Order: sequence, then C-alpha cells, then structure tokens
Amino acid sequence: MQLTPKITQILNHLETIQPFNPQDSLDGTRKFLETMSLQLSGKKESVAMIEELSIQQDNHQIPVRIYRPIGRDAQQSSAIIYIHGGWFIAGGYETHDAVVRKLANKTGSVVFFIDYRLAPEHPFPAGFNDCIHGVKWVFEHAESLGIDPDKVGIIGDSAGAALSTAVSTQLGKQLKFQILIYPAVDNQLNSKTWETYENGPVLNKQGGIEAWAGYLPEKEKDNPLAIPVLIKDFKETPPTLIILAEHDPLLDDGKQLSANMENGGVTLTTSLYKDMVHGFMHMGELLEEVQSAVNEMAAFAHQNLKSDE
Repeated sequence: MQLTPKITQILNHLETIQPFNPQDSLDGTRKFLETMSLQLSGKKESVAMIEELSIQQDNHQIPVRIYRPIGRDAQQSSAIIYIHGGWFIAGGYETHDAVVRKLANKTGSVVFFIDYRLAPEHPFPAGFNDCIHGVKWVFEHAESLGIDPDKVGIIGDSAGAALSTAVSTQLGKQLKFQILIYPAVDNQLNSKTWETYENGPVLNKQGGIEAWAGYLPEKEKDNPLAIPVLIKDFKETPPTLIILAEHDPLLDDGKQLSANMENGGVTLTTSLYKDMVHGFMHMGELLEEVQSAVNEMAAFAHQNLKSDE
C-alpha cells in the first residue's frame, strides 16, 4: 500500500485524536468522527441561509437542516437530499457541514440534510424509514420550500449511500439523479479489499462488524433494503454516480454494487479517486481531491437536472 505524503500526514493526525471524555466506545466513535471532521474539513464556505426544522413522524421528530446556496433565487430551486455516513451509528449535522456547504454552493441547489435516527439505539429500519419519510416530505412541501419538485436528486456517503440506494429503489422515479460516495452496502466484510485493509486506513474490520451488528436485527439479515448489495430490482433507480476511493476497504463492495446496477439497467458512472482513503470528503484542509469530487458531483447534478444554470 503506497500512500501519498498528504494521506500519510492525515493518518498520522488521526492517530493523535482523543475524543473528549467518551462515556463508552460508541460515544467515542461518534466524538472521533466529529473531531476528525472539525479538524480536517478546512474552512467552511458561507451559504445564503441555514434553517433547521423537524418533521413529525409517528411518535418522533426527524430533524432536518436546510442549506440555501449563495447567489440563487429562492423560488423554484433545484434540490438535493443528503444522507450522511458514519457506519449507521454516528454522524450528523456537524460532521458533514463543510461538505454540504460546498455542495449547496457548487450545485446551486437547496440541500436538505436528514438527521435520521442512529443505531444501535434505533436499528434498521428506523433510519431508513426516517430517510423515506424525509424525502416524501420534501416533495409534498416543495412549493412552500421554494423548490422545483421536478429537479430533485439524492446524495449519500458511506452508510448514507447504503440508505440512499435503498431509498431510490422505492422513490427513485421522483429523483433526477443519485450520487453514492464510497458506499457501505455489504455486511459480510469478506471482500479482497477488506482483507487488504482489515486494519485500516480509517476503517477497520472489527469496527465494521460491531456497527453492522448494532444496525441489523437478525430478522433483517436477508433484507436488500438493509443490505443494498442484495438488491436485484433497480427499475426505479435514477442515473447514478458512484465515487470510490482506492485505499478503502469498501472499494470492492462499491464495485460490486456498481456491477449490480449496471446489470440492472441503471444509467451509471463510476469514478475511482486514486490514492484516496475512506472518508476523504472530510479532509478538505489538505486534499484538493475534495473540491475535484465536489466539482464532479455538481457537473453530474447539472447534467441530470437539465438545468440552465
């Protein structure tokens, strides 16, 4: 494994991160992701407006943060629904704030960030149901939100890409595109790249085993909506861009999903980021590839929104 000096510098820094006063290993994992994101994401771009609200769903509220980009008319805007990663057990507003700001401004779209319930407190299908409900809510309230319901796409990273893949099998006819960033779509963790990168960088196999154990109840172990590499029917899935990282244990799982989608007739683009590691989108302080990926995602969004912007 030949790592670039910048990646080596980042990995050395990650080893020095000590989450503040973790209550247990789960709390430590969550705080580690927050700390990593805050320290490595770089300067946050300004956006025109950030709003926070909650969607009522049965007996709980789903928090949503809305990012409105600089320099766009608030009416009839295109929109992106963002579903965050964190092994289904971590992540939220702050871990992905820098990335989402970049995406809002570069795409010129309003971004809806769904803060779905996390495992193990809320195993599958809780988070998935929150994402489905959140996407439906965006479409149902498009007019009052100032967005064009015919110009909506979805983006997910890692575990969020797994959730996005599942959501798009259900609601994809309404979506103009889907972007999946280093998707975490198989609970087996038995691929060649898992063998190569069992102890990292960034992810390790033991952490993956524990995360899937907390996310996936025994009765759901064959459910394609929980394990998207098992999905066979992609007829609802919109044009999809899959972004993969070279030194990522999830690389082979992402390639398998890509092959499955291609076989399923999805209009597909797969893009491999050489030298990159899992989670590189949080490392914009040092990696110019973050902006390259944002640019690629924005170009893909514009192409599929058929926007004149």
